[in-house]
Amino acid sequence: MELRQLTYFAKAAEMSHFTEAAASLYITQSTLSQQIKQLEQELGVQLFDRIGKHVQLTEAGRLFLQHTRQVLLEVEKGKQAMQDLQQALRGELRIGVTYAFTSLLLPALTRFPLKYPGIYLSIEYGTTNDLENKLRASELDLVMAFHQKAKYNDLEVLELFQSQMVLAVSAGNPLAKEKSIGLQQLNGMDLIFPASGFSARDSLNEVLERNKIKPAVKLEVNDVHAILKLVEKGPWATILNERVLQGWKRLVGIPIEGRELQRRAYLIWQRDVYRKKAAVLFTEELLKEVKAENKK
Repeated sequence: MELRQLTYFAKAAEMSHFTEAAASLYITQSTLSQQIKQLEQELGVQLFDRIGKHVQLTEAGRLFLQHTRQVLLEVEKGKQAMQDLQQALRGELRIGVTYAFTSLLLPALTRFPLKYPGIYLSIEYGTTNDLENKLRASELDLVMAFHQKAKYNDLEVLELFQSQMVLAVSAGNPLAKEKSIGLQQLNGMDLIFPASGFSARDSLNEVLERNKIKPAVKLEVNDVHAILKLVEKGPWATILNERVLQGWKRLVGIPIEGRELQRRAYLIWQRDVYRKKAAVLFTEELLKEVKAENKK
């Protein structure tokens, strides 16, 4: 059994199509089929059912895929450990962030490349669900996201700080003069909401449903920057994390009474996966920025 065969098997299982899997691996379909056949012969079981141009894992195939992924993950961890050993402060770090982290992230991004010029940073914005799925698929190394309470079986978390959801309005909105607003006052209020899939929206829905509050949601937008622009230019209001408003001088965040809309910021990475040296260094820089902000 060879590592190459395991790689071919995992890719074919992922794509359920030998031709497409072969193309993505830059080999011929006949080569892929031959290697899979040899693997099946060595194991003494059939891993795939052939259905026309597509393939489907057998029961044995599904079981073997679990072990294959673990083997490939361990090999990747070993490769990364060797690269870190040889290259020290070099390599690539892929970070996923939600929009609310921008004000915290930018200072760290300013200093980090100057301190570690050999490390290439790739920053991807997205919803919490999308980013965490990419983290699980090893497409990202770290994710920065908000949750009310983060509990995972497959991910590790480090709490960075706590933050509050606020009612955001333009500085010219009559509500901007309010020092705070009660949760019940949101009932029937015209609002713009972030689209479903944003963690802010999901946790907000839970609180509103629990308190039997039904605001008049007039518009849903899947881009936080666009929401803030709409609120800034018109009579709209929205509910977002207070961190999102930093840097928006024409917007006002009105605290919502109670602790139900308090959220926690987390740094998230895969459990039991080798952490790149670059990820450790970036975490250290980020924690310095969090500490500096807490002193303000």
